[in-house]
Amino acid sequence: MKRRHFIKNTTLASVTALVGTDIVFGHLLPEGYEVLALQDPDPFKLFDLDSEMVVLNDKPWNIEAKAHLLDEKITSNKYMFIRNNGKIPENIDVKNWTVTFDGESVKQPKTYTLQELKSKFPQHTYQLTLECGGNGRSEFDPPAKGNQWTVGAVSCATWTGVRLRDVLEDVGVTNSAVYIGYHAADTHLSGDPEKEPISRGVPMDKAYQEETLLAFKMNGKDIPLAHGYPLRLVAGGWPASASGKWINGISVRNKVHDGTKMTGSAYRVPCETVAPGEKVKSEDMCIIESMPVKSLITYPKSGVMILLGKRLSIRGHAWAGELEVTKMEYSIDFGSTWKECKVEAPVNRLAWQHFSASIDFPKKGYYEVWARATDSEGISQPMVLPGWNPKGYLNNACHRIAVKVQ
Repeated sequence: MKRRHFIKNTTLASVTALVGTDIVFGHLLPEGYEVLALQDPDPFKLFDLDSEMVVLNDKPWNIEAKAHLLDEKITSNKYMFIRNNGKIPENIDVKNWTVTFDGESVKQPKTYTLQELKSKFPQHTYQLTLECGGNGRSEFDPPAKGNQWTVGAVSCATWTGVRLRDVLEDVGVTNSAVYIGYHAADTHLSGDPEKEPISRGVPMDKAYQEETLLAFKMNGKDIPLAHGYPLRLVAGGWPASASGKWINGISVRNKVHDGTKMTGSAYRVPCETVAPGEKVKSEDMCIIESMPVKSLITYPKSGVMILLGKRLSIRGHAWAGELEVTKMEYSIDFGSTWKECKVEAPVNRLAWQHFSASIDFPKKGYYEVWARATDSEGISQPMVLPGWNPKGYLNNACHRIAVKVQ
């Protein structure tokens, strides 16, 4: 009789965390066994999410917020969207977690433990906007393949970590460096250990920005497992796919990183405008970098009813990738005229900004309140869908809510 294989302690700890309580006789679990509580998991309990969050996919997990859930100035875990490409790692051993820096453009590979990162380098905290490149994909026509995000694949939490720049300088980077690419502990949906679910990156100038972090805390606590515990990259203002989770490797490349979902049409848009439905060659696609100007009305919830003569207070957030939002406006006549909102400065670069306004309505009836942001280069959100692209990226059309005046 073959000796029975038992689950490793590190895996048991991860499974216990996912179940939410001690597993009695857990030390007797056979290796590879999936407990029933996780075979058909409740994502709201599993990830500590608000019950109004919307599950788009469970293989892998992709979950978004509704606009009114994002009313907080600093996004808490229960309202943060989850965008995964593979399976969440289950065998996390935080005490022995390491991240290795290698690639063509390092003087020699170097490995750090998580504790070494925390103790050797200064720690910094920034509030940083992360938005899925496909946020708003559901509005494109003809439809684009992928998760049909509406407006809720965006967040702006507070992240604490060490600057990637400081670690790169300690590693030693050669003049040939062009790009960094990340590697992570999540596993491919196929189960093939040789396949990476995603391995994207950013150019060196983004890697060296003050706000680009190797983060280990979110909102002052350990990063939740679904958001990259114990270590993730945070590169605010760019598509969130550039901010890899569960980081265990950084490659410093002498060319544009060519990892999974860096080539072909992934996170790329046509370099020139194309007609809806047109096929575009890979060589005619450009990598998405800074996200476009955008805004979201978070209060009140769409469908609000008020009495004639009462003013309606609205508020929300606006962001503009690497830039700043310099003007916010609202319209109640389908974009024919616009009035300015009050807009606050960001708490730091790459954080979203908060806006508010008080609105009068001339008579009873149905209205739509549209919000429009303008960035520091004078570019405003389009009132309707922006140019179509094959993967349904970068929809930054004006957000709107319905209002009935009685």
